Amino acid sequence: MNGILYLEDGTVYKGKGFGKKGTTVGELVFNTSITGYQEILTDPSYAGQVITMTYPLIGNYGVNDLEHESSMVYAKGFVVKEISENPSNHKSEKTIDEMLKAMGVVGISGVDTRSITKKIRNAGALKCVITNEEWQDGELHQMLQTEQMKDDWMKEVGTKKIIHVPGSGHRVALVDFGVKANIVRNLKERDCDITIFPATASWEEIMAIQPTGVLLSNGPGDPKAAVEAIETVKGLLGKLPIFGICLGHQILALAVGGDTYKMKYGHRGGNHGVYDIDMDKAYITSQNHGYAVDPESIQDKNMIITHKNLNDGTVEGMKHKDLPVYSVQFHPEGAPGPTDSAYLFDKFINLMEKEDTKCL
Repeated sequence: MNGILYLEDGTVYKGKGFGKKGTTVGELVFNTSITGYQEILTDPSYAGQVITMTYPLIGNYGVNDLEHESSMVYAKGFVVKEISENPSNHKSEKTIDEMLKAMGVVGISGVDTRSITKKIRNAGALKCVITNEEWQDGELHQMLQTEQMKDDWMKEVGTKKIIHVPGSGHRVALVDFGVKANIVRNLKERDCDITIFPATASWEEIMAIQPTGVLLSNGPGDPKAAVEAIETVKGLLGKLPIFGICLGHQILALAVGGDTYKMKYGHRGGNHGVYDIDMDKAYITSQNHGYAVDPESIQDKNMIITHKNLNDGTVEGMKHKDLPVYSVQFHPEGAPGPTDSAYLFDKFINLMEKEDTKCL
């Protein structure tokens, strides 16, 4: 079947459709990872977006159910140069085409992904229609004009009920804005007793379980749309250690009185250099975000910038001057990508241990 990618500036890319037969509207973004397409697709942070992979061959090692980062794909579409129909890997259970069909995601291959990426880099993230159905001239343009884009996806992709993941260690309250499975795995590996809360949970509900620490997860959408979460974090500040990741980092900045802004095309990939100022060391990190913290907005809010992006200087981490509160913009859990910065989970454990000692 034929496939079409129609951009809001009128540009049309024609290729071959795969995955679910259908038509969707989303924000067109690109990811520079060479591997990890399965984890990228199942990362809830891509909700509402159409993902273009810059690496030309996708699907060559197949897909397996063990490496999903969530139970479904929240992305609106998938754009690749070429898909592999005959994957080769001992873990492979199905092809990328079969996965997208099962998950209900529209795909298109055989298009110039270099051209698409250059266009996004020049113009910024673009609204688009991706389809592998037949449409008349003008209908796709009309669809783009009428379809409204959501900015509060974090309220939809996370859990709707409280979930307990038992452990023998520190009692962690995890606020789920679209948490990746590997964040939970990292906490479990450190013996944490985890209670996962919905994105709209109040600080009183969270404190009711008497946690020793709070983790604010990654997730999709505009952080300013997480109105309830911002108020929740305000109520938690000063009560216990807080660790924010990606969207959680941005929400923390807003909770202390800072500001965030939408980036031109964001950071999405597994090879972003980040400088840890405290440790005087650089790390290669996994990233997926379209918003960032305004550095000037937190200068007088008792926050210290701890990490910077080595490509564009954007804020990649911060900590409170006095409270056991810190956050990072990148993904220390990887999946996909390097796990060089997984030490940040150990830092969280150490902070909770210090707070426990204060209570003795």
